[in-house]
Amino acid sequence: MPPSIPLHEPAWLREFKAFLMRGSVVDLAVGLVIGAAFTTIVTSLVEDLINPLIGLAIGGVDFSNLFVVLNGERLASLDATRQSGATVLAIGKFLNTIIKFIIVSFAIFWVVRMLSKLRLDKLGAVQAATPPTEVLLAEIRDELRAARSTPAPNRPAAPPSAVA
Repeated sequence: MPPSIPLHEPAWLREFKAFLMRGSVVDLAVGLVIGAAFTTIVTSLVEDLINPLIGLAIGGVDFSNLFVVLNGERLASLDATRQSGATVLAIGKFLNTIIKFIIVSFAIFWVVRMLSKLRLDKLGAVQAATPPTEVLLAEIRDELRAARSTPAPNRPAAPPSAVA
């Protein structure tokens, strides 16, 4: 069995690993995965529940099939019309996207609001535990102790002054 050759790990690779394992990067990755899943849920909510109710309320309009043909022949559905080569404005898909955006924005607003409130509560608890006056006095005390414990530097003697 040949002796194993030690492999040297480059410094940049160690730094990159440390960067990836920081809490913020891992949190961001988890947030992206949860966000993608949340977007799928919101898409289903809008297309399968909200749009049919809105369409029923305004007279049976199907938003997913609401479009204007600019050039070409109008067929039974948006997909069929696009496949025939017609130029269309997909108004219904645009409305679906706006509704999804509003729902996701509203949900993010509430999550950020909740996190801010938790952060402020936590910050307030920390500030209540250590009053600012006591913190400043402790810092002054520590600086005075440090100044007393370090010896004064040797200063060169002042040159004799010339008498006129």
